[in-house]
Amino acid sequence: MSNIAVIDTETTWGDEVMSVGVVIADAKDYKQVESRYYVFDPEYRDGGFYSSELFRMPKKDTIITTRKAALDEINSWLKKAGVKKIFAYNASFDKNHIPEFSGYIWHDIMRLAAYKQYNRYIPEDAECCKSGKLKRNYGVEPITRMLSGNTRYFEMHNALQDAKDELDIMRMLCLAIEAYEVGRL
Repeated sequence: MSNIAVIDTETTWGDEVMSVGVVIADAKDYKQVESRYYVFDPEYRDGGFYSSELFRMPKKDTIITTRKAALDEINSWLKKAGVKKIFAYNASFDKNHIPEFSGYIWHDIMRLAAYKQYNRYIPEDAECCKSGKLKRNYGVEPITRMLSGNTRYFEMHNALQDAKDELDIMRMLCLAIEAYEVGRL
């Protein structure tokens, strides 16, 4: 079995990572294998736009620790699971905020989800750039609504739940893992 990781971060008002959610999934069917959620202390105390969502996960699933301890633990866990590739929605944001993970191969989920040539669910009449990218409404929330048909879906902005939602986007796109090479950073 080949595993991948999907990562999401949330940041403080000062643009420091205050939480990270990671889901390990099977690269063939995108089914979740395991997940972890970390809140960085003291960074989370500075607050951020989505601070109210930090503790939405069950207490038993929320690890509050230092950035270094969390990233060291995640790195060991990913290596043990054989993860070499990390996926994220707008991956350059997360990659730039976690330079400690620059040794992994990063892929951008948005690079496929927002483009007509990869996302067969984008309506023919949708406004797109010449490149095929949607001109608007290509964030996690509108893409999930488009793919799932669930118009009531709202992005939580909790790093773990968002990582799970991003994995769901990969599953709903029904593209082989090799297709994501176009979104390699």
